[in-house]
Amino acid sequence: METIGFIGLGLMGKPMARNLLKRGYAVVVHSRSRPPVDDVVALGAIAAKSPADIARRAKTIVTMLPDGPDVEQVLEGTDGVFSAIQPETVIIDTSTISPATAQRLAARASELGGAMLDAPVSGGEIGAINATLSIMVGGDADVFAAAKPVLDAMGNPERVVRIGGSGAGQVCKVCNQMVIGGTLSVVAEAFALARKAGVAPGLVRDALLGGFASSRVLEVHGERILKGNYVPGFRSKLYAKDYRIAAETLRAHDAPSPVTSVVHALVDRLVESGRGEEDYSALAKVIFDLAGFDEAALQP
Repeated sequence: METIGFIGLGLMGKPMARNLLKRGYAVVVHSRSRPPVDDVVALGAIAAKSPADIARRAKTIVTMLPDGPDVEQVLEGTDGVFSAIQPETVIIDTSTISPATAQRLAARASELGGAMLDAPVSGGEIGAINATLSIMVGGDADVFAAAKPVLDAMGNPERVVRIGGSGAGQVCKVCNQMVIGGTLSVVAEAFALARKAGVAPGLVRDALLGGFASSRVLEVHGERILKGNYVPGFRSKLYAKDYRIAAETLRAHDAPSPVTSVVHALVDRLVESGRGEEDYSALAKVIFDLAGFDEAALQP
């Protein structure tokens, strides 16, 4: 099987690289810190010295990085992928970055004889570990078809979807984060109302899960909130970055965002309160602060 380069072995990237190894791919890895590289090398991967070294060894390269400037540095910086890219290389960027940045980098990859797909993911650390991620892809249809087996190894094949041309995957990810943030905020408000009215929030959740208000946010994050479990599957500070990208994208397209603007302020308040390293479901804590109690008050 082909060799896959993988750059960025953080909370999401390391299990994604492991899943490529499980599928039988040869994997060459690079990351800013050495310990996760050693962890994946122990499972059969090969360590590379730099992103350029990855480009010399592999013609399919996956990146999973925190933000747009990180992706730009890995691709365009000194010893970056673009400095050593081979003809017909396909770069699959699974980071969440701005659609405009994704389009610019894809155009540069094309100028150098390669191609780039923007392929942000949803599903958190659990989805990365279990290879059940939803992957939203922007880019050329033929490039997507050729890369789909690699994407399928990291996600749920039924949820690996080409949305459209370059940048479309990142637009879809903006929509994803908007829907999650709005739903999460209202779930927290509902729990706060139940608590203040003397009704058990857990029983309210159970009832809602059986009706039209049911959602994955209510199911998964509702349980996290009730248990006060904010161990990060996705850190709040990264969610704040995603909301910054959402705000920029909404402005660029002159799209209305009365709800998302309010949620954006709540997300910023979460990080400013010192909770940036907690899971983004800790957005509920901002609502509970406004309600005048902490999450412990939700317990029976």
